[in-house]
Amino acid sequence: MHPTLPYQPQQPPRSEWHTFNGHAYHIRRWGQPDAPLLVMLHGWMDCADTFQFVADRLAGGWQIVAPDWRGFGHSAWNHGSYYSPDYLADLDALLQHYSPHHAANLIGHSMGAMVAGLYAGIRPDRVARLALVEGFGLTATRPAEAPGRYARWLREKQQAPAFAALASLDEVAAKLQARNPRMALPYAQHMAAALCHQQDGQLQYRADPRHKMVNPVLYRLEEAKACWQRISAPVLWVIGGDMWDHPMAKGVFDTLPERRACFAQLTETTIADAGHMIQWEQPAALADTLAAFFTYK
Repeated sequence: MHPTLPYQPQQPPRSEWHTFNGHAYHIRRWGQPDAPLLVMLHGWMDCADTFQFVADRLAGGWQIVAPDWRGFGHSAWNHGSYYSPDYLADLDALLQHYSPHHAANLIGHSMGAMVAGLYAGIRPDRVARLALVEGFGLTATRPAEAPGRYARWLREKQQAPAFAALASLDEVAAKLQARNPRMALPYAQHMAAALCHQQDGQLQYRADPRHKMVNPVLYRLEEAKACWQRISAPVLWVIGGDMWDHPMAKGVFDTLPERRACFAQLTETTIADAGHMIQWEQPAALADTLAAFFTYK
């Protein structure tokens, strides 16, 4: 059996650092600075490197900017809890830096898509076209859940979550493949190295474990729908063919028709043989889908 070769990016990224809202942000960039701009936003417990395999197919004709959200990847951690409006403000600052005079093309995956979708309705003049990949909002909550949420949050504030030390990058890669069975081993090895680092002599996830704390603010679907209804940009939904792959999927897909109805200019694409992490399992198909949408005249 031949050993698996490490993944070699065809379009190696560059790193940039900026301060947005008083927070140190790490940015990955691919492609030439004078090419049309795509801004890519990663999901929860992920990082900007998640788009490497898509960028390898796109960056010849586009420039791609992808931040590590605060508390993920190389970006600085918060001192306390994380709240959704902070990501909206950080995206606003990022676009002011990279696209100050033009509406931007946004691509979000999962949590990144949820942020991008809200932002496109809050600041419709700042978004030219929008692609939401596996990120159509969270399961609706009920006001009666609030007391328990706040109580759990107070407990977690006293004893914040932590990650256990990891045995090896090979173990992390094996876990990624177990959760994403169509993910090639070189891709899993590449992402394991991107998601982890050595800290105090131990292999640890880069992400701040306080992201695992419960959000004390309930997700209010009606508020999200009010934002989506104000989006003026064309919107693309990209759905993995294994639509029940993600633990939150049932609560979202049961209400998909009412969510879909909020978008005035909506196109939908399903990518076969992919679960939630489409950019890992079918990056070429995702790249081709995005290229077609963003080059449409």
